[in-house]
Amino acid sequence: MTIPGYDSSTVAEYTLEQVGARVDLVAGVVPDAFALRKSGTEPPVDALADPVDLVACEDLKAIEAVRIALVYDPSRLPAGASPTDVAVAVETEDGWEPLESTVDLEETTVTAVLNDRPPGSTVVAGYDDTDDERDA
Repeated sequence: MTIPGYDSSTVAEYTLEQVGARVDLVAGVVPDAFALRKSGTEPPVDALADPVDLVACEDLKAIEAVRIALVYDPSRLPAGASPTDVAVAVETEDGWEPLESTVDLEETTVTAVLNDRPPGSTVVAGYDDTDDERDA
């Protein structure tokens, strides 16, 4: 699946099947070193999958769109959590930041589409209760 609204011939696709990660890019410069790899980073407590590193992410130039899709394990959701309370989270200097995401319940994937480089290079599918925190 490519990024909606973009010609598939302009989209660079990367997959790391062992952890169920996929990144699609539309960028002026995608370095040869760009790749996905299983991260050695400690996952957050609410992770629903293994973290993935976006290798050479900082070298992407003239980015139009980045689509990050991650498979997650719904059995890891806390008791009582909605199956749609899942987001792609990015590790930043301030901790794990959830991105606006869409959940596919049939495929058990979560997807975030950005118009710029993500704020970090390590991503994970995680439980996102930020809506609950805002409502409180």
